[in-house]
Amino acid sequence: MGVATETYEPEGSARLVLVSGVSLLHEEDAVVEAMLTGWARQQVGGRGLADKTVKRRAGVVRRFMEFTNEYPWNWTAAHVDEWSADLVGVLRRSKSTIRNYHDALRSFEGYLIAPQYRWMQECEARFGTHPARICFESNTRAHLVDYEGRPERRPMTREELQRFFDYADDRVDRALRSGRKGALTAYRDATLFKVAYGWGLRCTETSKLDVTDWHRNPKAPELGKFGVLEVRYGKATRGSPPKRRTVHSVMPWAVEAVEDYVLNVRPRFGFPDQSALWVTERGGRVRPDGIEQRFAEYRDALKMPKELVPHCLRHSHVTHQIEDEADPGFVQRQVGHAYQSTTAIYTGVSDDWMNTMMRRTLDKALATDEERTR
Repeated sequence: MGVATETYEPEGSARLVLVSGVSLLHEEDAVVEAMLTGWARQQVGGRGLADKTVKRRAGVVRRFMEFTNEYPWNWTAAHVDEWSADLVGVLRRSKSTIRNYHDALRSFEGYLIAPQYRWMQECEARFGTHPARICFESNTRAHLVDYEGRPERRPMTREELQRFFDYADDRVDRALRSGRKGALTAYRDATLFKVAYGWGLRCTETSKLDVTDWHRNPKAPELGKFGVLEVRYGKATRGSPPKRRTVHSVMPWAVEAVEDYVLNVRPRFGFPDQSALWVTERGGRVRPDGIEQRFAEYRDALKMPKELVPHCLRHSHVTHQIEDEADPGFVQRQVGHAYQSTTAIYTGVSDDWMNTMMRRTLDKALATDEERTR
């Protein structure tokens, strides 16, 4: 006697989101909603994507459907061509935004045509047609590097950086002289910006640092307990947790700044149980938007260009390390880049440095030619 076995249905299968044998009111719209529900389940349960990512992607698919005025089983590659042209020519979306839109649409397409989710059979039975592949290399943007930031973003020059830090330090001095309460927060902010530059950190990475993230480096005992920084909230890829990385301290003056803050300033905020490195006056953690606002306040007071943002401190770290002849591979690992091309994009070396490298390369080539002719 045979034993009946249940057929496994993957998360997001049409059979799990559509009630079999039940006629649907406004059938086409109901099926689309079931598709989006199933896709959401597949992304969350099967791929571990965050809810906000899933909602954002669903919004892209809905906008595409509104643009085409067609249901997914009637979409064609020509619709993608027309939509892409509209995103570029009319809406003026950035390259990275368009790439993200294409990624969302390609993911939805892949879900619909994958046989295990059974949408092909379901649509064929209901509408006499089925979803087909519409995204190709020729009509979507490829993800070539992991950074596609706006071209106006640039590293700060050494002169700009010095002016910025001098202004931050001057805010501390003025608060101390006037006896104002803001001296502690001014000192905190001045140190925060130095740490963001000194260790090449993103805004969120800086915000989420804890006091316990600092460690000794046996190879650099002179730096004390601040020889290594453990970054626990690095930029995550889709479906993955934040990336951790270890950043070696390479700027002794920045080590001195953070050590003085931790030992002499931070305790005065009065929240010994708070683990955050950057503490607010109410005992909370300084948030990324607070960092951005304070940076903009200092930048505008100095009448610096509006395109400068906290992330430019990270660009500056990369650039100045390369100018100081640090190994590019070491810099790449320090800042947590997956691709050397990204580190290169971050780098905006000065003309003096380029001229020095040109002269050194030329002299080396001339010396080699001279040896060959001997």
